[in-house]
Amino acid sequence: MISKLDDYPVHQTAEPISQTAASDRFTYDRFWYNGHAKDGSFYFGIGLCRYPNLGIVDCSFSLVVGGKQYAFHGSRRASNEPTDLDVGPFKLTILEPMGRHRLVIEANETNIECDLVFTPKTGVIPEGRQTLRNARHLVMDATRIDQFGSWQGSIRAEGRELAVHAENTFGLKDRSWGIRPVGASYTGGAPIDNFQPLHFMWLPIHWENRCTLAGWFEDQSGYQWHTDQAIVPIHSNPESIEINDPAMELWQGCVGHQLKFKPGTRQALSGTFLMNNKNGEQLEISVEPVMLHRMKGLGYMHPEWGHGVWQGELAIAGESWNCEDANPLAIENIHIQQTVIARCGDEVGYGVLEQLHIGPHSEHGFNDWFDGVE
Repeated sequence: MISKLDDYPVHQTAEPISQTAASDRFTYDRFWYNGHAKDGSFYFGIGLCRYPNLGIVDCSFSLVVGGKQYAFHGSRRASNEPTDLDVGPFKLTILEPMGRHRLVIEANETNIECDLVFTPKTGVIPEGRQTLRNARHLVMDATRIDQFGSWQGSIRAEGRELAVHAENTFGLKDRSWGIRPVGASYTGGAPIDNFQPLHFMWLPIHWENRCTLAGWFEDQSGYQWHTDQAIVPIHSNPESIEINDPAMELWQGCVGHQLKFKPGTRQALSGTFLMNNKNGEQLEISVEPVMLHRMKGLGYMHPEWGHGVWQGELAIAGESWNCEDANPLAIENIHIQQTVIARCGDEVGYGVLEQLHIGPHSEHGFNDWFDGVE
């Protein structure tokens, strides 16, 4: 099936762009964004993903403000046009590739609406290819790119109006694609143990003149089988940004970390992180969490609106809950992002600390799959 993208010289196979090179049903192509106020008053996240081999496009918008989390979810049958990024009232537009993006959620039955524009302030950070297998299958084989920026616009949730100003709303765009577990679990063949201990942390920070990113996957022993580290300068004029910024530093090495957890949870109360480069350079960052966002608001491990789940030809839904009422050890609540105030020497920064801890981890004090620290 021919699509608009076939008019560009971007083909990697002899097939049209809408035909995937891999037949794996877990193939995905995702847009993900976050935004958070400098004063810690709100956080929002955005997700939209196309699953070409499942024939599904789904999306979410999630907001935390005033001690409450709101979530908009949408899903539809995917068309044969990869550039079609609308899901009912949810409309994502790429105003400039690797530049400004706009999200509009029009008036709808969920009473959650927005009109937001993301403007980048850095070049694009290429994270390394992330590959994980179980005893028999490729579980994950993905690439991710990140770009720091700011947001301008407005949000409306259940009658509450929220103004979003670029000068004090930090943001990040995360594009990823490849293979990740989505949709219904595969149950064919001889039974195998599908669950593996997985510990993921991700720390993108906005400083005054630069942005830093550290991310890593660990197993239950603390072995880091994948790391990403980058330092990238901030540009005040978006038009001067080079996508592959020659001043960007990509570090190679393990990320040191010391965390204090809230008793009875897997949620950090504070943390100190040490970025390490193979040439001996180091950068120590300490963080103080301010606000908690549960990633189920964006579909992650959501019991009903999980990624790549068939909901029908077109379906939307809204939900909300009091932040303090959620069980922190329920599987759908384990995956979180916390807005943080960061410090590095005399510098003060603002960002998020993402945490996904599934299974035991000797250093963190997790003894079982979903227990909290004592």
